[in-house]
Amino acid sequence: MRMLGTMIWKQFIELPFKDKIRELYEEGSFIMSIRYYGYKINLYLYKGQYVEVFYNHKLDLIERIEPLVGNPTRMKFYSDQIKLPKDLA
Repeated sequence: MRMLGTMIWKQFIELPFKDKIRELYEEGSFIMSIRYYGYKINLYLYKGQYVEVFYNHKLDLIERIEPLVGNPTRMKFYSDQIKLPKDLA
């Protein structure tokens, strides 16, 4: 599993939620989005790490932001459309 450097990820996690959103928008690269249960999940590449942004379209709200980890079900959605690094696929 690819992880951001501990210090970089710790700094990112400690940002206020709105600043995380801004940081991803300004410094990250949007890769793709998928539908997963009640969410539209936007996948970003941020400083070498894939990050998921969970958007609840019914509430018009970003509910959470977290690193992409080895969830086999969601990985399948992504790997069908893009080539993920071997440690994630």
